[in-house]
Amino acid sequence: MSRIKLLLDVVSDMRSLADSIQAVCDAMASDGPTDTEKPQEEQQKKAPKAKTEKAPEITLEKVRGVLADKSRSGHTAEVRAIIQKYGADRLSDIDPKDYPAVLKEAEVL
Repeated sequence: MSRIKLLLDVVSDMRSLADSIQAVCDAMASDGPTDTEKPQEEQQKKAPKAKTEKAPEITLEKVRGVLADKSRSGHTAEVRAIIQKYGADRLSDIDPKDYPAVLKEAEVL
């Protein structure tokens, strides 16, 4: 490809970018007030809602890490018993809804 063709492509891309930026600016201007323009009372009303969201879910990786630590500490048999208690042969076979209970049992070890 020649340099002129590359430069023409760059110019075309820049025009497309400028059109996209203009479209975003127009959309923002036509919308209602933004969060920074809203009164503080409305923003404070929204803040408690964020706090009432449910706790973060416990992931398989977190459970695996805790159980691995317990196993390295000499509780391998107990860890295996916890996994089997939930009807699984491997940790990955345990239902994710049971992860909090598994963690609680592991903390007791």
